[in-house]
Amino acid sequence: MGAKTSKKNRQVPGFEDPAILASETPFTVSEVEALHELYRKLSSSIVDDGLIQKEELAFALFRSTNRQNLFADRIFDLFDVKRNGHIDFGEFVRTLSIFHPRTPEAEKVQCAFKLYDLRRTGHIEREELKEMVSALLHESDLSLSNDIIETIVDKTFREADINGDGKIDQQEWKEYAAKNPALLRNMTLPYLMDITLAFPSFVMHTEAEDSKLAG
Repeated sequence: MGAKTSKKNRQVPGFEDPAILASETPFTVSEVEALHELYRKLSSSIVDDGLIQKEELAFALFRSTNRQNLFADRIFDLFDVKRNGHIDFGEFVRTLSIFHPRTPEAEKVQCAFKLYDLRRTGHIEREELKEMVSALLHESDLSLSNDIIETIVDKTFREADINGDGKIDQQEWKEYAAKNPALLRNMTLPYLMDITLAFPSFVMHTEAEDSKLAG
């Protein structure tokens, strides 16, 4: 990237040196630069302010700006590390790196735990698990009865709540994840191994735009 582009990038809220971000994540400098193009696209999709708002991330991921989408809210909270209501470039790259195939499994386990710990209490309660299971089923267009969802929650707690205190702590979650690797299936995005300006599929773009970017 040229000096002119770099100067422009430094004016973007939350912009950080690609070399620094590359040193802290599995991404290379060129991949971080490609991620910045993706970031710029997302951050200007609804409000062109250089920051990714909740509606912009929800629309990119789910083609919806519905604020009542619990799963979308949890993904946004995961990226919004500073808890200021938006995602800057540094947050975007560091959080996305968790889903990189080369990221240690321990980090993915911890990240998944945060998704289910809705109230940030340091443990997962039964109602939180039920809410997330329901939200995940909804995003998958699956409709199960409340009885079946309760059965799923019961089974999970029987296996994960080792000390029987009615909640799952981080160590219990770690042991449960080790016995149930499918739990982390969605915590790895294979295409992060090969980032181009036209990636990834969940980002809003047309075939014409892809051809222009790849050209």
